[in-house]
Amino acid sequence: MSKPASSDTGPNDLPKPDDLLVMGKITGVHGLDGKLKVWSFAESLDVFVPGNRLFIRAENTDAVIPYVIEKCSDRKKGLLMRLSGVDSRDLADDLVGKEVLIHRQQLPEPEEDAWYWQDLFGLKVVDKNRGDLGIIETIIPTGAHDVLVVKNRDKEVLIPMHRQFVTQVDLENKTVTTCLPQGYE
Repeated sequence: MSKPASSDTGPNDLPKPDDLLVMGKITGVHGLDGKLKVWSFAESLDVFVPGNRLFIRAENTDAVIPYVIEKCSDRKKGLLMRLSGVDSRDLADDLVGKEVLIHRQQLPEPEEDAWYWQDLFGLKVVDKNRGDLGIIETIIPTGAHDVLVVKNRDKEVLIPMHRQFVTQVDLENKTVTTCLPQGYE
């Protein structure tokens, strides 16, 4: 297992899971010296500045390991990143498939009518005409408008994240209000 980065905070200073946002996934290694291929969910490379702390975790767990970014560069299909303490292919291989998280305080506040995906997961979706549609399980990026994947038991509804369909997002009450056209499935 790779060695976490040394930083001015110790293992007891790990953030709460709700304070971390998933900003990417490690998809592979590059070379023999520990460089990681990362698929970034961030719109800007600015969140991956050398010297910044990030966290790595396996999916579906809350356990995170802190690292410090040594280098990060843009590449065709994502990012090429070096983390302190990860200096061999074997150590990098151990991280493939894991999520990259950033502390919420390192990120800018979302613009008006914009949200971090993670804040939308698990919200209840209620349509003005059809009532309860289910819970947001995931989001599909499409380029134009992200698509909410809403599940209710075995039924799944795909809703474009566009003001024509999504009329209100209420994070405080954990609900999303939609107005879907007649016959929308």
